[in-house]
Amino acid sequence: MKYIYLILLNYICICVSYKPVVLIHGVLTGNVSMGIIAARIKEKHPGTVIYNTERFAGWSSVEPMWRQVLEIGADVINISNSNPNGIHLLGYSQGGLLARAILETFPEHNVHNFISLSSPQGGQFGTAFLHLFFPDLVCKTAYELFYSRVGQRTSVGNYWNDPHKQKLYFKYSVFLPFINNLIASNRSESFKKGIVKLKKMVLIGGPDDGVITPWQSSHFGYYGKNETVIDYKDQLIYKHDTFGLKTLDKSRRLVVHEVPGVTHFDWHINVDIVDKYILPYLD
Repeated sequence: MKYIYLILLNYICICVSYKPVVLIHGVLTGNVSMGIIAARIKEKHPGTVIYNTERFAGWSSVEPMWRQVLEIGADVINISNSNPNGIHLLGYSQGGLLARAILETFPEHNVHNFISLSSPQGGQFGTAFLHLFFPDLVCKTAYELFYSRVGQRTSVGNYWNDPHKQKLYFKYSVFLPFINNLIASNRSESFKKGIVKLKKMVLIGGPDDGVITPWQSSHFGYYGKNETVIDYKDQLIYKHDTFGLKTLDKSRRLVVHEVPGVTHFDWHINVDIVDKYILPYLD
């Protein structure tokens, strides 16, 4: 009897498997920065296959968002095709916004759960992390650079969302207002299709981030004209369900985690964050 029990136990262990996970790093970093997340997933979910993208590391991460979306997205689709039972997708910082755009641009994906870890989903209006390559840049005048043909050749310019210069934002921005479906295009329907097919969208962020500005952008919240933060449920993208955020929420497939006490550069190296807010969605 004991022998039979051991055979059954081994059989169960063999049958238990976890879906592959695709990781996308943030701006000015590379796949090494996602190493702790990858290692923890493998430790807690043995046998999980991790695809940690090597594309657009370092300075190349500042290349235009659409270029990155198309190249990394092609990889995601190849991974999807190789794993017909589904995969999970996790993006950190800028990588989370890239991941969301990939889901919209390639609606044929088979991503089950998408985890956005401290990502500027609503846009960015803070320059603290930009001083490495724009040392004299300040929020008040950053629009002069980003809302231009030159500025739109940078990833940050593509999601720079100045609440005081919305006319210029909609005139010049070639990325964020389009994936938010606030500017209609021939891809609008497929953009939404790529989001509403998710099993879950998990948004993780918190008030002590210090880089994502406002921090509520990680939850699709954003500034109004007077820089008062408007909750995501009061945003046009939610009210009009422009790309499926409301659909996910109403069907209980949108999960929002507000986690205090974590700075932006700690989210992806904090094992507790992985254990509490990431692993539960990587079945």
